[in-house]
Amino acid sequence: MRWENLTDGPAEHGRAPDAALFGADAVVSRTFDTPEFRGVTFHEIRARSIVNRVPGASRMPFEWTVNPYRGCTHACVYCFARNTHSYLDLDTGLGFDSQIVVKVNAPQLLRHHLGSRRWHGEHIAMGTNVDCYQRAEGRYQLMPGIIEALRDYANPFSILTKGTLILRDLPLLRQAAEVTDVGISVSVGFTDQELWRTVEPGTPAPERRLDAVRALTDAGIGCGVLMAPVIPFLGDRPEQLRATVRAVAQSGATSVTPLVLHLRPGAREWFMAWLARHHPYLVRRYERLYAEGAYAPKWYQRRVTRQVHELAEEYGIGPSRAAERRRVREPEALTPAPPGEPTQLTLL
Repeated sequence: MRWENLTDGPAEHGRAPDAALFGADAVVSRTFDTPEFRGVTFHEIRARSIVNRVPGASRMPFEWTVNPYRGCTHACVYCFARNTHSYLDLDTGLGFDSQIVVKVNAPQLLRHHLGSRRWHGEHIAMGTNVDCYQRAEGRYQLMPGIIEALRDYANPFSILTKGTLILRDLPLLRQAAEVTDVGISVSVGFTDQELWRTVEPGTPAPERRLDAVRALTDAGIGCGVLMAPVIPFLGDRPEQLRATVRAVAQSGATSVTPLVLHLRPGAREWFMAWLARHHPYLVRRYERLYAEGAYAPKWYQRRVTRQVHELAEEYGIGPSRAAERRRVREPEALTPAPPGEPTQLTLL
């Protein structure tokens, strides 16, 4: 593995773009002989940075992210983050699903970063690369410390997840929501059971995720649903879209936002190999649909978006709205965050 050359994108706050995030001597690899982790290797590292700047050319509506893990046991065959494993000379297929990098010092690094004079309280997004509530989080428990740091510095943040483990941290999320803007979104692209079992084998079932939406909403934490991905020819039939939007509405979600499958390098090869095994008759259709690149044509994206919005209106789900600005109070016995009103950015 090529640990010594690992970088995490553009330069951050004085760190050169080619600086290693950690040294090879800082890596400890472990396996656990338990059913949920059988066949999985965890590479525990002490990272040198944890807050990552999103490249300017990105389509993401936020500028800063925190990713305590690399690789993901959710094993979603379409995951766009698969290519990040190639930076470590790790396989982007099965290796991405079973070789998990754990930044064990993530909470401490984040607390230090938030207290820096150079940090101005910008919004931080989590779960945008790999899921911070994947199964590994049940063992390593990095998210409580991360949320506590964000709460203590009243730093706005958002979380996108397929993991129901987020409910473990509900008390911390409620505390954070009292002092800053907290946005939670759960990803549910479809409710089709057969499709779920084949394309998202390591995730909780869609209905369990919607139960988490209901629990979050009942606890006073507004939760939207990112209906992602809508998978062409497998999950985009009108009756499938209707069933998903109806279930989302019944969960009490504050909004539903569709996102059509996109196939970036690394993910594209793995997904197309899966498609050839399970649905060979669709290979040529996909090659034509994605002939121009990673994204489906605009006409297709607009059609799906229109259908979902019409269904959302029918079932009484409003459009996504920015959270109402909260009054930020400074936690006692802490160095106050730098002055200035942070700008709230949302995942949706």
